[in-house]
Amino acid sequence: MNTIFGPDGFLSDEGPLYLRLQAKIRQAVLDGALKPLEALPPERELAASVGVSRVTVRKALEGLVAEGLIEQRHGSGTFVAPPQRKFQQGLSHLTSFTEDMRARGHATTSQWLDRSIGRVTPEEALRLGLSPGEAVARLSRMRRADATPIVVERACVPAALLPDPAAVDGSLYDAMDRLGHRPVRALQRISAENLGAEDAALLGLPEGAAALCMVRVAFDAGGRPVELTQSHYRGDAYDFVAELTVSSRS
Repeated sequence: MNTIFGPDGFLSDEGPLYLRLQAKIRQAVLDGALKPLEALPPERELAASVGVSRVTVRKALEGLVAEGLIEQRHGSGTFVAPPQRKFQQGLSHLTSFTEDMRARGHATTSQWLDRSIGRVTPEEALRLGLSPGEAVARLSRMRRADATPIVVERACVPAALLPDPAAVDGSLYDAMDRLGHRPVRALQRISAENLGAEDAALLGLPEGAAALCMVRVAFDAGGRPVELTQSHYRGDAYDFVAELTVSSRS
């Protein structure tokens, strides 16, 4: 470990000290000198070995945590992150998170944040075709796949279709199917975002970590909007995959 974090060739490089230290640790991980789940020295020891301040060490480690290269465990220290297996979701079929993970053999669990009835906001009313002041069911939760925090979902459904949000235990679409309002098609927009403090804490990531934001409006067989969901997926553990075909030339 001393050979990895010694001062040789470090202070003579150019650029901010914390970026040089980041590069040194990153290269050690890529070269295999630091193994997955291996502990890094404590901040004080690392600062003394390299010859920089603890503030510099802390800033370097924060950047590597945001990259997903290392992870910090409260009361335990700093460790090289385990190899990250990404979960994938296809974009050609409309399924719920539970249904998609179940089809791929993954177990899902949820941490409920909110299951309540409230008044529709102007944006929700516009997207769901509701009148101002109408009631909606709100369902917010953090979802896990195989115990890994994956996504924070915030769904909004007209209360006329889902009068008791507490009736939703697992799949929202299963519950809506039982009530005769299962979505059959949806419009989705996916964009890159940085996690805010609340969602980052729920997903076990630092504030500002990369995420995929998906906003979906789903429709029933009659073309009525029945669901508006905003989801933040952790970018280091989830991919969306689409199969494309080449269109014929006219």
